[in-house]
Amino acid sequence: MRAIITVVGQDQVGILAAVSQVCAAHHANVIEVTQSVLQEMFVMVMLVNIDHLSGGIQGLSDSMNQLGEQKNLKIHVMHEDIFLSMHRI
Repeated sequence: MRAIITVVGQDQVGILAAVSQVCAAHHANVIEVTQSVLQEMFVMVMLVNIDHLSGGIQGLSDSMNQLGEQKNLKIHVMHEDIFLSMHRI
């Protein structure tokens, strides 16, 4: 199983490291990352394997929300099946 993590906010040092650290703490393995800085706005999409997730997807989402509040970022975690359903034409 996989999940999509999206991050948007003002660019600052350490965003990728902080999000990756939360993933590691929950045993979510980062598979792929794409990121860009658009006029000082940081945008990242991460694909993670959640087969061995500790705390469930809600626990990962809660931890990412806490990180987002600390760093003034919008971080969303969504199961891949839901993400694909939402973006299917």
